[in-house]
Amino acid sequence: MSVRESRLAEHDTVLAQPVDGGNGTGVLVLGGSSGRVERDRVRVLAQAGVTALGLRWFGGPGLPPAIDEYPLERLSWGIDRLADRCDRIAVIGSSKGAEALLLYSPDDPRVDAVVAFAPTHVAWADLGRRPDEAPRDDRSSWSRGGRPLPFVPYDHEAPTPGDPPAFAPMYAASLAGLADRDPARLEAARLPVERFFGAMLLAAGGDDAVWPSLGSAREIERRRTASGLPTTVVTHPGAGHRVVLPGETPPTGGQPMARGGTEVDDRALGALVHPHLMRVLDLEP
Repeated sequence: MSVRESRLAEHDTVLAQPVDGGNGTGVLVLGGSSGRVERDRVRVLAQAGVTALGLRWFGGPGLPPAIDEYPLERLSWGIDRLADRCDRIAVIGSSKGAEALLLYSPDDPRVDAVVAFAPTHVAWADLGRRPDEAPRDDRSSWSRGGRPLPFVPYDHEAPTPGDPPAFAPMYAASLAGLADRDPARLEAARLPVERFFGAMLLAAGGDDAVWPSLGSAREIERRRTASGLPTTVVTHPGAGHRVVLPGETPPTGGQPMARGGTEVDDRALGALVHPHLMRVLDLEP
């Protein structure tokens, strides 16, 4: 399918639309903690038949420099642009982008579907601490209405084995430690997935070395299923933190860390996800 791409001046944003107008679905696409604009994913989605908008949501001119009490209201800018063009809106986020959208979407009735790759089921501490910054207490990654949201702090004594480091053991230890110390705080940090009433598609690799995304996906599934909400989990035992959809090129760069999986297995997970994604985006044949 022929696609027309344009760059919106604000926020280093790329918009891709099928030349024939597409099926009326608009998709907001967020990357993770790298801050990367997911241009390749936007192109692939537009070629499938939707209008897709890839947003740089932090780390650029005029944007928050890091995910540190990030104001979730800022994400409405992308939804506004899609709502002007489309009849139906879905959101797709990876990793920290998935965390952001799982928090944001229950409070925006314009969002009809959420797709979360390598998700978490809780809000985490900030990623804003610089290597040269003096030690300080963790802050929330997120804010709403100027107020920080409840979060799980990091266990800074937990291991991050390997070179590059695998952070999944640290995230698991942080969850377990807070469950022992302050279960009420852990409960407050859970993402409000029961308040999103549209379709939700989750994809997680069984070999994710960044954080325990498969366990989080199963926890989200458990809670939403108990509430009778439509939820699908897709997984592959050998895949890591990245989901590579058919037609995508695996990203490079980002913070040095172990992500788990192999390109073959990450692509296999993407292939498993693809038919479910097409269904969520109203692109079934």
